[in-house]
Amino acid sequence: MKKLLKLEELAELLLAVLVFAHLPYAWWVLPATFLLPDVSMLGYLAGPRIGAVCYNLAHHKALAVVVGVSGWWLGSSLLLLAGTVLLLHSAFDRLLGYGLKYATGFHDTHLGPVGVRPTKMQPIN
Repeated sequence: MKKLLKLEELAELLLAVLVFAHLPYAWWVLPATFLLPDVSMLGYLAGPRIGAVCYNLAHHKALAVVVGVSGWWLGSSLLLLAGTVLLLHSAFDRLLGYGLKYATGFHDTHLGPVGVRPTKMQPIN
């Protein structure tokens, strides 16, 4: 099942690249904007609950679809670019195993734990 889900994410990533290929932007724009959704991690400065909400909003594929379709419907290449980048970034994150976050902490995701959990420091005796 895990391989099937990764194939789905890869298909979404390739779809985003295909859509981008038809946009009126130079190819350097895609890598230049790729990490913009990760600015949402700044929400973690306000705590894990707010951080999870900010991160999940910016990495939710429904938002990517709504923004992209709005751009297509309104004839706005900028909105279409934003939706495409959101979809590409979210699919890439999921390919790497970074899922939507739980309020318990950044490492707890709907795809399972990611990264190394920080351990509590033990006093030196």
